[in-house]
Amino acid sequence: MNQMTSICRFAFLLALLCAGQSNGFSASKPLELKWNELQSMIVGQRVELVLANGIDVRGEAVAVREDTLVMDVRKASGGSGYAKGSATIPRGSIGLIRLDRKRGSWGRTMGTVVGVLTGLVLGGYTAAHTNSAGAGIPVFLGIASGFSIAGYYTGKELDRRITLIKIVP
Repeated sequence: MNQMTSICRFAFLLALLCAGQSNGFSASKPLELKWNELQSMIVGQRVELVLANGIDVRGEAVAVREDTLVMDVRKASGGSGYAKGSATIPRGSIGLIRLDRKRGSWGRTMGTVVGVLTGLVLGGYTAAHTNSAGAGIPVFLGIASGFSIAGYYTGKELDRRITLIKIVP
């Protein structure tokens, strides 16, 4: 059973390493763009705006006009005055834009494959060392399913790219 404990520790540490990496990407320096350069970058993308008064507004950027940003608001922090639906946000009130993009699917594919293989190996090993088939089958299915799902979501985070944008005059 000592070998199984070390395998589980390794898998747990590997999962923590992957989860910690996605947080490191979001701490980058903001990209500085002029207002007229913003159109091609964010229109049609999911964005989160941090307004000058500290309010967060999330949704899809629809259009960048001369002095406003039109967006389809999906969520706004309490008391913001922005309800779900179409909203225009004045240029001067935007402090920071957080652009959330997905690039490809290699992370999801690789994460799922690694998760399935790890789940099959660990689940098979654990099920083989149980006393009965009645206990071994659910243990195998639970471990294999859990690692497969964890691999998919870890890969999904690896596919995610977050860009911080600051508007300069």
